[in-house]
Amino acid sequence: MRKLTVPFAVAVAAVLLTLAVTSMTSKAADTSYAEDRSAIEDLQARYLFAMDFGDPDLYVTTFTEDGILDVGSGEIRGRKAIHEVIAKMPNSRTTENGLRPASGRHNISNIVLKIDGNRAVGRAYWFHYSNNNPERRPVFDGYGHYEDELVKVNGRWLFTKRRIYNEGRAEWAHKGSNPAW
Repeated sequence: MRKLTVPFAVAVAAVLLTLAVTSMTSKAADTSYAEDRSAIEDLQARYLFAMDFGDPDLYVTTFTEDGILDVGSGEIRGRKAIHEVIAKMPNSRTTENGLRPASGRHNISNIVLKIDGNRAVGRAYWFHYSNNNPERRPVFDGYGHYEDELVKVNGRWLFTKRRIYNEGRAEWAHKGSNPAW
């Protein structure tokens, strides 16, 4: 009977060790809602910094390779096409008539997210402020909302589609009901 006790104890220890390692490994691969939400909010902020500071190279890294940017006048598909459009946007870095360069900044708020594993959808308001006037006086000059589709790729959240509504332009204004479910 003694011969069976040692192998049995070793087998039980091996099973317990396997369960412990499996449990630790699976928990390390999972992220909480708070961790995913934080990563998505970081993505949204990096997107806006890239936009406001005229960095199309960083801007496109917030999208999947086949991501879609929809600004109201049609869909722009893929990082290369998105880069081309963003690179052509006006980006005043020079002084004019002795004035410091004009600048604009976006803010994002009222972020709502539905996260399901490695996929998510989001809604958020955006606001824009600028000083593009002879006094370089800051003014509020635009607002709207985003409707996002996101995916986690290799642990990083990216936009698969970002639809931008702009309430200052009739053709880009939201015409439906409450978009935030």
